Amino acid sequence: MSDAPTFASLGLSTPLLETLTQLGYEAPTPIQARTIPALLKGRDLIGQAQTGTGKTAAFALPILQQLDLSSRVTQALVLAPTRELAVQVSEAMHTYAKKLEGVTVLPVYGGAPIFGQMKHLQRGAHVVVGTPGRLIDHLDRGTLSLDHVRMIVLDEADEMLKMGFIDEVERMLSLVPKPRQVALFSATMPEPIARIAQKHLVNPERVEIEHHTIAGPDIEQRFLNLAEGQKLEVLTQMLELEEADAVLIFRRTKNGAAELAEKLGGRGFVAEAMHGDMKQAERESVIRRLRAGKLDIVVATDVAARGLDVEQITHVVNYDIPNDVEAYVHRIGRTGRAGRSGVATLFITPRERRMMREIERFTGTQIKPMKMPSRADVAARRIAVFKESLRKELQAGDLDLYVEVVTQLAEEGPFDMAEVAAAASRIAHGTRAVAAPAEAVKREAPASSAVPSAPSDDSDDAKVRLSMALGKRDGIRPADVVGSIANEAGIPGSDIGPIEIRDDITYVTIPARHREIVLAKLGSAHFRGKPVNLRVAGGESPSRERPRYDRERPTPRPSRPPAARFQRDDRPERPPAARYQRDDREERPRTTKPFRPGAGATPYAARTGKPFPPRGKPFGSSDKPYAAKGKSFGSKDKPYAAKGKPFASKGKPFVSKGKPKPRKG
Repeated sequence: MSDAPTFASLGLSTPLLETLTQLGYEAPTPIQARTIPALLKGRDLIGQAQTGTGKTAAFALPILQQLDLSSRVTQALVLAPTRELAVQVSEAMHTYAKKLEGVTVLPVYGGAPIFGQMKHLQRGAHVVVGTPGRLIDHLDRGTLSLDHVRMIVLDEADEMLKMGFIDEVERMLSLVPKPRQVALFSATMPEPIARIAQKHLVNPERVEIEHHTIAGPDIEQRFLNLAEGQKLEVLTQMLELEEADAVLIFRRTKNGAAELAEKLGGRGFVAEAMHGDMKQAERESVIRRLRAGKLDIVVATDVAARGLDVEQITHVVNYDIPNDVEAYVHRIGRTGRAGRSGVATLFITPRERRMMREIERFTGTQIKPMKMPSRADVAARRIAVFKESLRKELQAGDLDLYVEVVTQLAEEGPFDMAEVAAAASRIAHGTRAVAAPAEAVKREAPASSAVPSAPSDDSDDAKVRLSMALGKRDGIRPADVVGSIANEAGIPGSDIGPIEIRDDITYVTIPARHREIVLAKLGSAHFRGKPVNLRVAGGESPSRERPRYDRERPTPRPSRPPAARFQRDDRPERPPAARYQRDDREERPRTTKPFRPGAGATPYAARTGKPFPPRGKPFGSSDKPYAAKGKSFGSKDKPYAAKGKPFASKGKPFVSKGKPKPRKG
């Protein structure tokens, strides 16, 4: 483990290392480990590797590290065979350059307006990623300059050969001035590509990644296409449905692994995380518990799972799709060991379908779609497990005491023997374990036009949220919550959850049918000397940290149908009148008198209570209109006077020289 290369050991700069850590990249792939140091030294390179092996980061990271950000000229050129690949490489470089201020990467390809690309090229771009045809077009127009290009990358050179771009590639290489650095990547090495490499590359470093196939032919590969928010619920149903000795779940980041393990623990599963921040002794402890059967589920990252060889692992779940196809092969190879069969499940979101196709092409196998698990499947599985446990107890015998108790209760009445046995089963396993599949199917049926009713406290779906006056500061864990409730109240761990632990308070959801017994058993319990203070959430919070949206809301009153909300009673609707048209009704006589000045009325009163005009005096007929200072405006007065004088320039009024010109027309 200590000899394994890291991104820091490859010579990458601190901003790039910080970005890779945020993205969840823990260790370089084989092609990255061998390519990045050579490119950082300025060597030409021939990389023979399949798509999806991580080669984009292998050449993108050295390019970004060697850019001169003080200049906006084009310093690196990447040739890609298709528009899709050009966009993908450009987006990846933007992602890696998050910590580098001012980096510009421009994708250039055919089928898009060329004038927009010309404007971007005029502003300047440090890296140009494009298809050969469109790049030649910009060269002919004079909008692309190769004078300052110091590195050129040919990505998927064999595909460019198949698409007939070999002449354009030759021309681009001949136009890039020397000295320059050239990196050529190709899955295969046909004769024309080998000839280009011999002609244009100087003493190149050769990196060849061998093609891997699935090591275990008995591994069943399947996938589920779902949204990110569905993953946890679907995973929970899968774990409950399928028989598995041990399950290995892969996440892309160590924080994601720890978070998922905690959530699974809150739902009653025995799960532990394993990631790169753990010490070697801690990882070995997890592996020992897994081999001994004391642990059912391990949530791991790719680095932590290297060298993990446990025969008991029957299921591998790719909760996050890997960054490269090599990692996928490594992941699913953790199952199907020692001649056993295994099951590998891949969760993909709609945007990750392209990566799944690359995995299929790389491995030479088809990943088949699987049926989405449902509540009906879970209910049927619970019934089957419950029946099997009863059969084992019956076969084991030694039930005389229990038979006597059941018989006595049945004889005492008013219950028959079947009801007594059912009650004993519920105490032992919980009613959720024997939920009828038909009810689950009914719950999953599409909603009809009828308004659904809220589940009652007696139904299997009714839940209640409880709060504890303990939190992270008290050292409480999901396992403590599940263990205390399951042990003290006799509730199956699978019935408990989800659990939310905050700083000073913990919330746990349980079936409403168990509420009274849980409150009775744990209401006065203590954890590490501190009272648990268990109560139904929604009342006063037992700590200073109050939930914002967790209070129970009263059932809203039924509202009238929308159509009747503003509808009048059974009155006949009046036909709409024509616009601006008066009806034929006689005009009613006026009942109010018109306003007359001096009559004591005060219309249009301001907030002071004084009528207009101001100064409390109404306007009368004897008043002089437009009077200034009590004096009416006369014809002899000089208008627009400033300080008693008309507007004049040096004592003279504004007059035009000479006589005014007569108006035309």
